[in-house]
Amino acid sequence: TMASKKKIVVTGFEPFAEHTVNSSWVAVQLDHDPELNKCKKLRLVIHIAQSCGLKGLSLCAHCCVENGPDCIKSILDMDTICKRVNDAGIGITVSTSEDAGRYLCDYTYYTSLHLGKGRAAFVHVPPLAKPYSGKDLGRALQAVIQEMLKLLEGILLQCVHNKNQ
Repeated sequence: TMASKKKIVVTGFEPFAEHTVNSSWVAVQLDHDPELNKCKKLRLVIHIAQSCGLKGLSLCAHCCVENGPDCIKSILDMDTICKRVNDAGIGITVSTSEDAGRYLCDYTYYTSLHLGKGRAAFVHVPPLAKPYSGKDLGRALQAVIQEMLKLLEGILLQCVHNKNQ
């Protein structure tokens, strides 16, 4: 399928400040399809970061940086992704956010959106055991990524269709 031919990059962050373990790094230690590594063309970059105070996963729809050009939006409709994942009943709430954060998050997401022409996503996860395990976060993250790839496939098919008209 088209989805299995996409190369995606999923990043997590290392521990910082008082956090000896960063839940984003634990969550990205997922089983992945080794076929993705054979693809030459990058389709999507997904950054995962830890954010305290969350009750579930938070998907950021766009990013703005101070003194930078206008906000850059992801080509992915984060509201649709949230609805699909929440409707699947995975046991972890997924919501959208208007703010990627201040640490390295804004810079990382903005740069990826700019260089990738909107083919980027940013997801915040809560700290481990507050209340989810790394396995729970990984499972939720897999569901989110699958929905992102489905939407991306639809976008790419639409582009091909429009080009052929």
